Amino acid sequence: MRRLSWAVIAAVYSSVTPVAASAHHAFAAEFDRNKAIEVTGTVTKVEWMNPHTRIYVDAPDPEHNNEIVNWDFELGSPNVLMRQGWTRNSLQVGQTVTVAGWRARNNPHVANARTVTNAEGKRLFAGSSGDAAAP
Repeated sequence: MRRLSWAVIAAVYSSVTPVAASAHHAFAAEFDRNKAIEVTGTVTKVEWMNPHTRIYVDAPDPEHNNEIVNWDFELGSPNVLMRQGWTRNSLQVGQTVTVAGWRARNNPHVANARTVTNAEGKRLFAGSSGDAAAP
């Protein structure tokens, strides 16, 4: 009976794991290394969760008469960010930041962040998977 239980657990685990692992995207599938951007604006939301931390920034869009748009920036996982010196309090709603990174291929206001610089000039690496794809 014990052997059967382990066999069932192993079968279930092996059938689920490939799906979960393949659900995570490669950088190049979503972002374009040829579309580097730098956006300065106000943090409106911070989502500190796996698999990616996300920050949302209101900033003028020069391509649309400087209309204020809400950018969605993907950063590394919380674990990666903590190893880079981040804490949950590194960014606060209302802070002015400059985010450098790469635009999404299919969404005009989504990007992968490489660095985040606050108004005091403190620059933090954002744990971008795009750096691993660098030539």
